[in-house]
Amino acid sequence: MKLNALMDNFGARKGIKRVGRGMASGYGKTAGRGNKGQKARAGSRKQATFQGGQMPILRRFPKFGFKNPFAKSYVTINLGDIEKFVKAGKIDAKKEITMDSLLVAKIINRKLSGLKILAKGEIKTAVNIIADKWSKSAEAAVVKAGGSVKAK
Repeated sequence: MKLNALMDNFGARKGIKRVGRGMASGYGKTAGRGNKGQKARAGSRKQATFQGGQMPILRRFPKFGFKNPFAKSYVTINLGDIEKFVKAGKIDAKKEITMDSLLVAKIINRKLSGLKILAKGEIKTAVNIIADKWSKSAEAAVVKAGGSVKAK
């Protein structure tokens, strides 16, 4: 066998459809597009949401509500969870607990606008927490355990 004798199998390559090349080709005159109308014109197509002239569904449904683009979302953590992670050895109680330390310990998976401490659960270990927000009862519980809560 020689390289110049190599050929594709029959039917492996299909010829292109040559439209607009005379009536004898079968695709002459209107080039397979039918007569007139939007689909017969070049460069013009209906949108995917077009519904035949009736009011589209996206315009029929009422829009309501408001999403504040400047809203801040906080990572919240409970005192009971902090106690649990200190006992498990994920958090060092001697070091300050910040959003970065929680991220490194893989307790939270991403940074948000800030860290908020809530009072759910009990804390018995003295920890120093640096947070953006906290509840009054959470601060009282941390101070009672011998720790402190400071603003970032």
